[in-house]
Amino acid sequence: MHLLNLGILAHVDAGKTSLTERLLHAAGVIDEIGSVDAGSTQTDTLALERRRGITIKSAVVSFAVDDVTVNLIDTPGHPDFIAEVERVLGVLDGVVLVVSAVEGVQAQTRVLMRTLQRLRIPTLVFVNKIDRRGARYDGVLRAVSERLTPAIVPMGTVDGPGTREARFLPGIGAYDVLADHDDDLLSAYVEGRVDEDLLHAALVTQTRQALVHPVYFGSAVTGAGVPELITGIRELLPAADGDREGPVSGTVFKVERGPAGEKIAYARLFSGMLGVRDRVPFGEARTEGRVTAISVFDGGTEIRRETVPAGRIARLWGLTGIRVGDTLGEPRKAHGHFFSPPSLETVVVPGPDTDARSLHLALTQLAEQDPLIDLRHDEVRQETSVSLYGEVQKEVIQATLAEEFGLEVTFRESSPLCVERPAGTGAAVRFNKKDGNPFLATVGLRVDPAPIGSGIGFRREVELGAMPYAFFKAVEDTVHETLGQGLYGWQVTDCTVTMTHCGYSPRQSHAHQRFNKSMSSTGADFRGVTPPVLFEALRRAGTRVYEPVHRFRVEAPADTLGALLPALTALRAVPETTGTRGGTGSVEGTVPAARLHELEQRLPGLTRGEGELESTFDHYARITHGNVPFRRAPTQKS
Repeated sequence: MHLLNLGILAHVDAGKTSLTERLLHAAGVIDEIGSVDAGSTQTDTLALERRRGITIKSAVVSFAVDDVTVNLIDTPGHPDFIAEVERVLGVLDGVVLVVSAVEGVQAQTRVLMRTLQRLRIPTLVFVNKIDRRGARYDGVLRAVSERLTPAIVPMGTVDGPGTREARFLPGIGAYDVLADHDDDLLSAYVEGRVDEDLLHAALVTQTRQALVHPVYFGSAVTGAGVPELITGIRELLPAADGDREGPVSGTVFKVERGPAGEKIAYARLFSGMLGVRDRVPFGEARTEGRVTAISVFDGGTEIRRETVPAGRIARLWGLTGIRVGDTLGEPRKAHGHFFSPPSLETVVVPGPDTDARSLHLALTQLAEQDPLIDLRHDEVRQETSVSLYGEVQKEVIQATLAEEFGLEVTFRESSPLCVERPAGTGAAVRFNKKDGNPFLATVGLRVDPAPIGSGIGFRREVELGAMPYAFFKAVEDTVHETLGQGLYGWQVTDCTVTMTHCGYSPRQSHAHQRFNKSMSSTGADFRGVTPPVLFEALRRAGTRVYEPVHRFRVEAPADTLGALLPALTALRAVPETTGTRGGTGSVEGTVPAARLHELEQRLPGLTRGEGELESTFDHYARITHGNVPFRRAPTQKS
């Protein structure tokens, strides 16, 4: 029996959670299919998910298909929760991408497909809702080919689309797509030697290599097309690979807390064997923890095990400091972010009866489960802010704090998450025991602009042997921490910080006495003197503030473009290309993240409810209009 870790991805409301229910029912895991509307599905377990009818957190269930054990991960479809999808992608062997036969290819579908192709994850497409009024076959298949990828292989046709009696009629087509990647198949096709076995072998090979994408049609509600999809999952997607004899190496893609508040890590093991009572290093700091319990997913339930082998997904107890994204054991090559980071933030305002300390603890726990919340506390204003992808995420955080922690909060209006970049070069230095320097440390720093996208670099113009390495490390770590807040309060990026001066007081004491901290430098001295030196260098260099800008594409009836274009300009959007195809018009360009939500709200009224917006973070643009925004009052470091 082999194993497959399968993701179900889709635009919101395409029916992926309903499809998960149908797959579990077909495999005999559940006797009755749950309903998203009724809040009775297996994977939407949070009360908030059941009430809102959307998936917020990824969930894992398991079922068997003949000799294949499938660990199925249901993911959120709403773009505000794209971080949940990102964490899951790195642990998958294959994906079913769900498309609605009524709405067709939607904005989030395109974002997901581009990412799946970039990562070369084998993907099947399931066009759901063929039983719904307005369902189409040819139109949706054409949209999949034009807007997702031309490398598709229709696995059949549909009889009676748009009716409750709609059926999927299997039959592989589009031989030419398979022949594009297989010279032997092309020769056989030209010579008339194509048979079912040759065609199927090419389909298996090319699907597993993510060269082509089989397309199935069906209905999660009636079950039409689902048996054929299950066959495709079993035969066309690759088995989980992993070296059980190798060193332990895995990735944590989800963290939750149990009834007693204990941390539970969801991890995919890529190599080795991990057992209860084993000690395993994790995270950047390589902290070592001891596994106290393990459970794996099997047959729709969780089963306690003493060990988990490579290829499996497991829940792990005992790793108290674990965070989402941590590597277990042997570090793996980092893929970076698949999707753009959040571009908005908001200040959390505690209600009149909400204790600030309890609120901070609750937000810290939420940030453990979703690091992109990126909790920040302003000591000067005594305010806490969180990063956001959108307004729905804000509503979910508010409801979660109320329901799970009993804390009432409101939020300030969301604002763009800007960055600062140095405008020039600046330098500063403070010497040990001179000019009122209270720290036993000499630190000189120079700040220079660096290429866009390079982040923060740290260099030394002093000899590494000039003082203990721990002091250099204290300076470097403090530089990165201090640049989290620049002259305007935003994170400083795209700069190089060079250490130009250093000095320290060696370990010494009064005669016949023990080591005296008041006479000898410690790491604390270097951590204390670095911020004021760096801030002074930054002040002399000057900084400029840049706001996040998204690239957008709007598709709408062609006759609405006349009203749409002036509205885009009023929102500071820059339309770059426009076009029409049939009765559909399109506009592509850029828009500040601060105006994106307003564009989303106005679009239905401007396009008779038929407009569709797709957007993704593109770049940061220097703010030259109006007043440069302060994130908070700049801290005066002295």
